[in-house]
Order: sequence, then C-alpha cells, then structure tokens
Amino acid sequence: MGSPLVVMGVSGSGKSTVGAAIAQRLRVPFADADDFHPPENIAKMSSGQALDDNDRHPWLDTIGEWLADHPEGGVMSCSALKRKYRDQLRAHCPDVRFVHLDGTHSVITKRQASRPGHFMPPSLLASQFETLEALGGDERGVVIDIDQSIDDIVENYLTATTTEEN
Repeated sequence: MGSPLVVMGVSGSGKSTVGAAIAQRLRVPFADADDFHPPENIAKMSSGQALDDNDRHPWLDTIGEWLADHPEGGVMSCSALKRKYRDQLRAHCPDVRFVHLDGTHSVITKRQASRPGHFMPPSLLASQFETLEALGGDERGVVIDIDQSIDDIVENYLTATTTEEN
C-alpha cells in the first residue's frame, strides 16, 4: 500500500465496514476514528448536537498521529468532511490518501436505519451533508459510489489506486 488511507464520508456511508474490508485485503492495521472520540464528544452527539470545530480539533490530532505512526500503510475510517480537517490530518501525515464514500441522502438514510444504537443519530445526517466538502483536485484520493456491494467498493478502490499509481 505504501501510505496510510482515510476512508471518509458522512455518517452511515459505510466507512467502518469498507475501511475494515480494505485493511483486511491489504493486510494492514485498521482503526475507526469513532473509537478515538473523547466521552464528551460522544455525549454531545448522542444528545443530537453536532460537534463543532473546537470539539474536533484534538480528536483530529489524535487521528493524524495514528496515521503518522503507520507510514507503511494503515486504514482509518474518519468522516473528514471538511478540507481543513483533511489538512489537519495531512499536517501529521503528508502522504495520507483518501477514499470518499459518496452516496445520496436516501441511500445513506436506509443504511443508517440498519444500525440501531449508534451514537450518531440520523437527525444529524443533514448537517453532515451540509458540512461535506468534496476532495479537491490537489488532494490524493478517489471518490467511490456506495450504492454497490462492499466487495465491489473495495475492488473499485483497488482498481482506482492501481490506475493512479501507474
């Protein structure tokens, strides 16, 4: 793989499932950014409040440090919705790549309905879409439509990465 990967997208886009599948396929470590949230962030989201940039800053630093600790490759699932959040991750790990799992509001709403008990309530999905900034042309990464099987998403990522490197 050669450099760490962040699987990004709005809540319910499949970041954790796809990230774990890519990591398994590449035989590299996987981590879920949700596991790095401090209890205050989880409590805030569980109560239906969106995190603000002050809440995210130390969390993103921790994720960036994890990425930097895996220079030969590792996969992190992380929303990374704004360019400045991705810039913060790149400040720790300049070689990081991104795969943006892209889907329509209706596809993601259906997916969220299938994961009861998650601390991110479906009511915050609209704010996630409002916050999302597409990958810039100067950012290392690919966009993949999530309205397909996990295996197909992984294959499409691997194909895109192979094409990008050649």
